[in-house]
Amino acid sequence: MAAIVGPDPLFGLRNNFYVGAYQAAINSSEIPNLSPDDAVERDCLVYRSYIALGSYQETVISSLHEWLADPAVGSNPILRLIAGTIFMHEQDYNEALKHTNAGGTMELHALNVQIFLKMHRSDYAEKQLRVMQAVDEDHTLTQLATAWLNLAVGGSKIQEAYLIFQDFSERYQMTSLVLNGKAVCCMHKGQFDEAETLLLEALNRDAKDPETLANLVVCSLHLGKPSSRYLSQLKLSHPEHTLVVRASAAEEAFDRAVQTVA
Repeated sequence: MAAIVGPDPLFGLRNNFYVGAYQAAINSSEIPNLSPDDAVERDCLVYRSYIALGSYQETVISSLHEWLADPAVGSNPILRLIAGTIFMHEQDYNEALKHTNAGGTMELHALNVQIFLKMHRSDYAEKQLRVMQAVDEDHTLTQLATAWLNLAVGGSKIQEAYLIFQDFSERYQMTSLVLNGKAVCCMHKGQFDEAETLLLEALNRDAKDPETLANLVVCSLHLGKPSSRYLSQLKLSHPEHTLVVRASAAEEAFDRAVQTVA
């Protein structure tokens, strides 16, 4: 007879992490009677939540290369996941894919979807999503990856993405990730007033979240409102953000143009 599978003791903790409720994940991590394997996964999720909240030291990349080169631990899926996440944030997508492209877990496949979308390769992202759907179509990460891909494809898919984020907002704790997802959908549909309301709520939850600040810059411009405050905050807290880099390049180009006609 097949063994009876009991309830997943980490289901709530894992889903809090997936939707960006990092503090809630930390607060709910005291779970009794975990198996040794579950305890290890719990600890990994807690440490990753602290990293997501910015509670870490930025001296990890050299150590990361050493660990990845170690045959004893280099193939560990959690190490590959963390490596892929860090290299993706460094915009070194080819290096990230070296460690994530083989997949093996839902989180690795979801990270691949993100990386391919950042590379503007929605075709490869869709292939990764199909793998996830074949494993578990209702998994939180499968639904998130579906929403990300729908946003990238655009058109009629925007409403489908909005409904996924709306479902998350009803089922889980409201987070900056979910609010930003709904807001971006609204901006795609031209509903900038509603998007601004959602983004200001996200800003109240986390005043330094880079995606909230970047989306507020874009939303404010479309509404004809001042955006300099949000851009200044973004420059201070995340000077390497793509929007900051592009804005700085545009300012420099403008200054050079002015000098040529002065």
